[in-house]
Amino acid sequence: MSKKIEMLSGSITDKILLFALPLALTGILQQLFNAADVMIVGRYSSKFAMAAVGSNTPVIGLLINLFVGISLGVNVIIARYIGQKNPDKINKATGTAVIISVSGGIFLAILGQIIARPILSLMSVPENVLPMATSYFRIYMMGMPAILLYNFESAIFRSYGDTKTPLFCLIIAGILNVFLNLFFTICLKRNADGVAIATVLSNLVSSLIMFFILLNNKTGIRIEKKCLKINGLILKEILKIGVPAGIQSMLFSFSNIIIQSSINSLGADIMAASAAAFNIEIFAYFVVNSFSQAASTFIGQNYGAGQTERCKKVTRRALLLDAGFTVIISFILIVFARKILFFFNEDPDVISYGRTRILFITWFQLVNVLIEVFSGTLRGYGQSFAPAVISFFGVCGVRITWVYTVFNSHKDFYTLLTCYPISWCVTAVILTGYYFWFIKKKICN
Repeated sequence: MSKKIEMLSGSITDKILLFALPLALTGILQQLFNAADVMIVGRYSSKFAMAAVGSNTPVIGLLINLFVGISLGVNVIIARYIGQKNPDKINKATGTAVIISVSGGIFLAILGQIIARPILSLMSVPENVLPMATSYFRIYMMGMPAILLYNFESAIFRSYGDTKTPLFCLIIAGILNVFLNLFFTICLKRNADGVAIATVLSNLVSSLIMFFILLNNKTGIRIEKKCLKINGLILKEILKIGVPAGIQSMLFSFSNIIIQSSINSLGADIMAASAAAFNIEIFAYFVVNSFSQAASTFIGQNYGAGQTERCKKVTRRALLLDAGFTVIISFILIVFARKILFFFNEDPDVISYGRTRILFITWFQLVNVLIEVFSGTLRGYGQSFAPAVISFFGVCGVRITWVYTVFNSHKDFYTLLTCYPISWCVTAVILTGYYFWFIKKKICN
């Protein structure tokens, strides 16, 4: 394990960077699992297989985001116990987190087999794509116990200030994923189902490596076998923060499912282009989100230790750093959009539509910085419900209204994409106002 970051004293800026940058790289690598799926089937199979993989992304995100949100609750609660210097509760929270992840993964794996075809049909996936999309979905969902275990293990490491160990484990799994993708697609002549199997196996490897490290760690946070059970009181604290955070993520995914359904109605070219563009633009989001998680963890520890002034400094530094790095990554993605899209698919229509989506989404990631950092900050204070409610109206509400009114009257790709920047701007204004009200009324008083 790498050395933990001391969050309760000393400088702030360099420590946020040490925390956030490996976390951003971890998110990018994790997304490269999906990007490798889309890229390899796009080049070695067909654009229909590519569309099948891409059409799954929003609904898979919707199903797992509740548990990913609960893992954020694990991160904040363990960080708070670290700030309070309470090793007994740290061990119990770690054991509870592991059991939640595996149990939740088994539930989602079973649910996925039942709802696969109905939910993809409901999303208007075309008949020539539906069989491959269904196969990919069912196989991917079978890997949910490993996928959720990895996310919860990462949250445990983050609470301690260690974002490098999850990164190193993911590098190993990522290399394996690429080789398996090529093996199944080129050697065995599989399409979407082959890359789904590769993704599941690589996620299993990364989660088992991290479990072994936590089980055998002699210093810092570790898994105690006697604590591998659910502690009711700690579970309640985790869910208090994690469930609203998960609902907030689910709302984003739900609105994206509505949008994906509209994309599916525009044909296979736009479906393939959107799938490729998503796997590129998401890199900017991982940079944005890494500083949000840094704010949650740093504030979780410092708020637990009663250091509210340091908490406010953390928020300011996280905002500035996040904005700076987001501008850099967004500029790179926009400049090289066409060249990167070419690696996914050589079809000129796919590249053109994909670049359009990247321009619409990436230009406005700077607005998303406000949403993510203030949401992360509020979760660090234990306030997770308000960001979820604001996201419901600002993101989900605006996007769904836009789809069923404006897009319904002007059914083209450009009109559809406009809902992203509009929803971000509305949400950012409301959430920023709430944050300053909360600090003035609850923290300063």
